[in-house]
Amino acid sequence: MSAVRIRGIYATALTRRLLDAGFEVVHASDPIERRFDAAFGTAPPAASIDTTRDRQGVEISGTPETVADLRETLATVGVDTLTWPDPAPLGSLSNAVVTGTRGGGAVLDLPGGATGYLPFDDADGYVDTGDRVRVQVREATPPWSDYDARLGTDVRVDDTGGLLRLERGEDGVRANARRDDATALARTTDLLDVSVPDGWGLRWQHAAADAGLDERGQALDAAIERAEAIDEAIADAPDPADAAPRPIATPAATAWVWFGRESRRALDGHRRTVTTTMPGHHRIKAADGSASAGVDLAESLVEQESDDGFDADELPFDAIARQFGPTDGDDLAIHHGKPDGRRLVLGTGEVTEFDPDGAVTVRREISSSGEYDGLGTEREPGDAAITKLKEGRWWYPTIYRGEAGERKGTYVNVCTPVELFPDAATYVDLHVDVVSPPEGEVRVVDEDELDDAVEEGHVSEELAERAKNVAEKVQQALSD
Repeated sequence: MSAVRIRGIYATALTRRLLDAGFEVVHASDPIERRFDAAFGTAPPAASIDTTRDRQGVEISGTPETVADLRETLATVGVDTLTWPDPAPLGSLSNAVVTGTRGGGAVLDLPGGATGYLPFDDADGYVDTGDRVRVQVREATPPWSDYDARLGTDVRVDDTGGLLRLERGEDGVRANARRDDATALARTTDLLDVSVPDGWGLRWQHAAADAGLDERGQALDAAIERAEAIDEAIADAPDPADAAPRPIATPAATAWVWFGRESRRALDGHRRTVTTTMPGHHRIKAADGSASAGVDLAESLVEQESDDGFDADELPFDAIARQFGPTDGDDLAIHHGKPDGRRLVLGTGEVTEFDPDGAVTVRREISSSGEYDGLGTEREPGDAAITKLKEGRWWYPTIYRGEAGERKGTYVNVCTPVELFPDAATYVDLHVDVVSPPEGEVRVVDEDELDDAVEEGHVSEELAERAKNVAEKVQQALSD
């Protein structure tokens, strides 16, 4: 199987899972080598796995074949693991159309319905609405993110292992390293039995100073192959003014994996086979960046005190919430994920009730007019939405009340298990819902949308069946 480089809060668990699946893990960090008591290889990786900035999942980028294999392998981590291919993968080159400007850059339409953001500082000349330019994806972004892929107009190739960069339109050899290391890297480049293509410059990265000569040579070979493919694609490509948006070259693929609460629990189990792992390890680290050090310290202390480690398998929600939130009086947003990868923010409200067992009540004020979906009752400014959220539950109700307190209906969302992070409740909506109007029968709605999501490959049959069972039980409970 292919070689993979893994970084981030899921590294230990994913290393265990991928090794068991037959992948070769390379360039492992020092903690990973200690935990596995093994020396890992240094071959150029065919793909890299990195934790997303918000710690909700991982990015997979690399050769299309390896990315597809990894995506298939990780899709089965848990019932609430969801994956999506990126229409604007890392390093892809395309003709694009400028649709507007925002802040210090331009917004562009890319092939495949994707959008990107080109900072003016990264553009070759002036760009404005209506312009057609050739761009390359510098940084891909997950579909649930509020940000567009970051773009640039210069063309480069970064090797997956982070050892080097080839830059089109440059020449010579440089190094992003200390002076002594940079000099050594430049000199030893001549010892490699490879030739950088004409019109490309080589820039060694800091990590190359610790890599062996063979490793550098293999990385440069792979990068040169991609650079030559890009040259050929550009030679055959139409000018941006004649065809945009249009793909030019896709030397690599990118996919995104979102882990739900059940998936994080499964990853805890993989990690526990390697090292001491407290209940909710990945759930806590995903909630708050500052929690990582506390989790590591707690596990280290338990490991020193007892060979048995942690016996419980329950998330210490009370302790986490009191340290990081959410608790009474906090503001909490509701992050409403969609099975196609998008994320909506339903609003932000105040936590009016806090239960140390893992439940909160959030009150949101309604400021718009119209009709409540599925309920058929009037929505008026001054109404209140009372949402009750419980950690780990596959559904949550929102009760709508008028200004005088009268109930205007209850809407129950069926979703992947709710996670109550410090600033937001997070889940992926599974389309099917249960509505209870002030008058009339309780009914299940939008089952057809869930069926469509299964046909489109966004929701697995297992997850869809779970959602329908939950909806049926909620309907029975509300009807009694």
